[in-house]
Amino acid sequence: MDKAVDSGALLVSSRENIAALLAGAKGSVAEEAITELAEAGEWNELNDRFFKTLVFGTGGLRGRTVGRVVTKAEQGAGGPLDRPEHPCVGTATMNFYNVGRAIRGMVTYVKKYLASEGIERKPSFAFAHDTRHYSRDFAEFCAKVCTDLGCDAYLFEDARATPQLSFLIRELRLDAGVVLTASHNPAHDNGFKAYFNQGAQLVEPHATGVLDAFQAITSEAYDALAESEQGSLTVLGEEADRRYMDKLKTLLLRPDLLENGGAKVVFANIHGTGGHISVPILRELGFEVLTVAEQDGGDGRFPTVDSPNPENAPALAMGIALAEKENAEIVIGTDPDCDRMGVAVRNDAGEMQLLTGNQIGSLMAWYRTKTMFDLGILNDSNRGHAVLIKTFVTTELQTAIAEKFGVNMVDTLTGFKFISDKLQKYENGIPASKIEGSYRDLSEEESRKLRLEYSRFFIFGGEESYGYLGADFVRDKDGNMAAVMFAEVAAYAKSVGKSIAGLLDSIYEEFGYHLEQGKSMVMEGAEGAAQIKALNESYSNNPPSEVDGVAVSRVRNFAKEEFEDSEGDAIPNAGMLIVELEDGRSFAVRPSGTEPKIKFYLFGKDAPSGDLASSKEKVSKGLVDLWSALEADAQARMA
Repeated sequence: MDKAVDSGALLVSSRENIAALLAGAKGSVAEEAITELAEAGEWNELNDRFFKTLVFGTGGLRGRTVGRVVTKAEQGAGGPLDRPEHPCVGTATMNFYNVGRAIRGMVTYVKKYLASEGIERKPSFAFAHDTRHYSRDFAEFCAKVCTDLGCDAYLFEDARATPQLSFLIRELRLDAGVVLTASHNPAHDNGFKAYFNQGAQLVEPHATGVLDAFQAITSEAYDALAESEQGSLTVLGEEADRRYMDKLKTLLLRPDLLENGGAKVVFANIHGTGGHISVPILRELGFEVLTVAEQDGGDGRFPTVDSPNPENAPALAMGIALAEKENAEIVIGTDPDCDRMGVAVRNDAGEMQLLTGNQIGSLMAWYRTKTMFDLGILNDSNRGHAVLIKTFVTTELQTAIAEKFGVNMVDTLTGFKFISDKLQKYENGIPASKIEGSYRDLSEEESRKLRLEYSRFFIFGGEESYGYLGADFVRDKDGNMAAVMFAEVAAYAKSVGKSIAGLLDSIYEEFGYHLEQGKSMVMEGAEGAAQIKALNESYSNNPPSEVDGVAVSRVRNFAKEEFEDSEGDAIPNAGMLIVELEDGRSFAVRPSGTEPKIKFYLFGKDAPSGDLASSKEKVSKGLVDLWSALEADAQARMA
């Protein structure tokens, strides 16, 4: 390895991280796997596994559990569903070495936090997992580490959705939680999503506190406390599901729309956790629900799709085929941990049409805002206390909707934890003297009344990447919640004699046509990470002055400038650039926090004109031209 470093084949950081892992790893698998790769001259593979140590990104820790090259030591006797016996060895990968250090870091931080608050009791943690390779193994391992170290642990009996863990933390007043998932990533990945006591993913100062504790732990080994000092393990099942489902039912604004059966829905589970809750609750609410049988069961290989991401059309192809066969009106698909939801709908021509995350979110934001005014929940006297929340890279159509209804709009950085942080702010804004008991014990009607009088009431929030939230009893994007809300939109459209696509066109006619496109450049491994970093720095240091022959009118550099949101709260620095052109088009660029890619977000719009077809054609062409210019510019910067 030293010779490989001298020749430039092995990165210095990789050599250092290999030494650190070998010094702290238990068992023989790590040494055998590294030896095998080194002797075979697999320096690229070693660099990809060891070029960095994992850090908490927008979705916690994520990395490969199955390497591009699987060593004999990792393959071992093999595991279920064609996976290797042991996860991928590395400091940049997901394995028991990193998962163990991460949960021990969380335990250390939570104990320290409780002590600083003067709370003398055992910390409590919840654990959930999706259907990926090693997810159950990691979850059981984390629960054991917690109980060994004197914490009480709550573990779902089987795979459950990420948002259900968020709900559980709040419902049971737990201190922290973890979901073992890589969300919509490819099958070879897994991850560690960390949550704190409000049910939201880690934000500052807790994020840095946990990261520091995690990085300070260098050995995989630990000493369990005496049995009398250890925590207890509680396994959760049907009762916990029921409590979550009953709360989801409170999302319905107009139950009367379902008296005639609602809509006919196809649900595509995509081998994940979504079908466990979404299917039965939609049926309980009166929808006719068909499922894609081939995708119903949990399978970490995701064998029927190239990618288990409902953003991608092929992931919903089987659902669309079933909808065509059964003449269903909607296809709903969720990713493996059911925090994202994708949709296809039947349009006025009778064809199934995919909707983007921006379109799905805008339909729900419009419907829920409009209906709350129709029902008298919102009115002229309280609209100033109502708010929609979205991320900066989500469509401005939702801003136009907020402005038309006279409610507030708040933009946040990418990552639902920032939206959840706002929800905690609104909860904290209610005077304690006005709450009898605990805020979490209030009914939705009671908490809404208090927020509308003393703080801000959250109508709806979302991000373009197919994540949505319609209530604050969950503090993360929720695919189950989204399925219920969108099904109600479908029932409403049916009640007024429109297709969902037709309803969306009506919104465009009123608010102007908005179109967005998401593009990305994938750059994997150590070399790819360096390319992404260099390209992002290039945009930050040398932003364009013109794009596609149009002058730039404004640049917002979130890495170097200080910004406040519409409520006057400081926005943390982030590696994101938003560029506005004089002709109304704009784009944003940022590295993904969960995948090896740099992401581009393209925005186009046209004012209401009475000729929607022409607006669609003009805006669409403008974005095609914009991407051609950006792609050429990116290639030139990398060259």
